[in-house]
Amino acid sequence: MTDGRNQQRTLVLLRHAKAEQYRDVPDAERPLTARGHADAAAAGAWLARHALLPDLVLCSTARRTRQTWHGVALGMTGSPPEGGPAGSAPMVRYEAAVYEAQPDDLLELVRGVAPDTGTILLIAHNPGVSLLSGLLDPQRADPDGLRTSDLVVHRPTTRWGALAPAAAPITARHTARG
Repeated sequence: MTDGRNQQRTLVLLRHAKAEQYRDVPDAERPLTARGHADAAAAGAWLARHALLPDLVLCSTARRTRQTWHGVALGMTGSPPEGGPAGSAPMVRYEAAVYEAQPDDLLELVRGVAPDTGTILLIAHNPGVSLLSGLLDPQRADPDGLRTSDLVVHRPTTRWGALAPAAAPITARHTARG
């Protein structure tokens, strides 16, 4: 373990995969569509191919985000043909506050992460996750926000506890489609 001062930090934001649009199911209980499951696995395969395997996953407790994480984890292990070895399993924290979080709430959550954490994967919802990306890198963020299964990679220039607006440039983005 390091003290976190000189360590490379990576924050990967992922908007959950495509979910069903049932009228009679509470929003937090909406499941992924078949495409959503495939896209989540494709997101995990992309993370593995780009050596962006998380040390910590912060995930909303909504059904579609939990299912997205499950698909990402499968994709990282190489289950899809284009996947790869996932390495050691990340710590996963399901956070109810992520469900309807505003960008400042998500920023506070990330600030509370242990300083020696290298890569964080945050699986969340719009508009909060898109607004967080824009807050962290206003110049490079997509003005249209994140679509389902969009991944945005930010590289903070500070330790987690000091993460501030405009202090985490976007270095990559990808829309995962399975």
